[in-house]
Amino acid sequence: MADVAAAAGVSTGAVSYALNGRPGVSAATRARVLEAAKQLGWTPNGAARRLAGARSETIGLVLVAQTARTLGVSSYFMEFIGGMEQTLSEHGYGLLLQVVPDVDTELAVYARWKGAGRVDGVVLMDLRVDDPRVELVGTLDLPAVVAGPPQASGPLGCVWTDDGTAMEEAVRYLVALGHRRIARIGGTPGLAHVDIRDDAFLRATRVAGIAATTRHADFNLERGSQATRSVLSEPERPTALLYDDSYIAVASLPIARELGLQVPEDVSVLAWDDSAVCELTMPPVSAMSHDVGSYGAHVARRLFDVMAGEPPVSALEAVPALRVRGTTAAPRTGPRAS
Repeated sequence: MADVAAAAGVSTGAVSYALNGRPGVSAATRARVLEAAKQLGWTPNGAARRLAGARSETIGLVLVAQTARTLGVSSYFMEFIGGMEQTLSEHGYGLLLQVVPDVDTELAVYARWKGAGRVDGVVLMDLRVDDPRVELVGTLDLPAVVAGPPQASGPLGCVWTDDGTAMEEAVRYLVALGHRRIARIGGTPGLAHVDIRDDAFLRATRVAGIAATTRHADFNLERGSQATRSVLSEPERPTALLYDDSYIAVASLPIARELGLQVPEDVSVLAWDDSAVCELTMPPVSAMSHDVGSYGAHVARRLFDVMAGEPPVSALEAVPALRVRGTTAAPRTGPRAS
């Protein structure tokens, strides 16, 4: 800083004001200091800034190992993180991502980050009702926003998608096509957004008066494939499959062919959290779709609002919309063509 001050012909105090965006120097002086810093290749020392109480210019995101294992298979979290990064870069911020084995370890990470000044705020994902993370970040006075429904966010702000309404729409669509036996391959029970889908699916199928079942596969490709094979091998097999995960839905197509079933003539397939792979299969997979990248960007914007002192709010991002493609149709009523 002394070198920058000498080059700009100002005091080190003026350099501090200028580089930290604080009042106390004129616009001309600020511009001169910034130019001198640029010419000298000067960058702030992150550790020293944290000791001085300055912002870390970093946002934290923790994923448990079970979720992190899907990063190489499912595009959801990468699209979400990509959307976050777009907003973070606009504010000159970076993302600190850490993978942990369980929620207890995740709680310890937040405490450590807060104590070391590593992050200015965090995004919480995959919450359960009465999730201990909500209380902890409040106790730590660590700014946080939940990427999930209000039912799990407590006093924290959240950004959410209306999965309940979307699930009811998905069921009504399949019923309107003529399906009377629907099986759902769901995510991890206990997660707030999965519980919302569970309840909405049960409610909608009861209203329609049709046979319905849910098998939870924990967003795991192998378990999802096993559940698919199981329900399609039943004597009274479903004529439609509704998936909580797009990649497990895509994996169902070769399983159906292996069992001698044609999609969509013998069994319709409808996915959740639409992805590019849904459009690349043959036939392309029908899905409940929303812009996941936009969702991540919205979450990051809300976190910056909280960090700026604004009160927490519950913000609806989207209601997933039906994208009809080639895997859904009326069930075959006559004998299957050879």
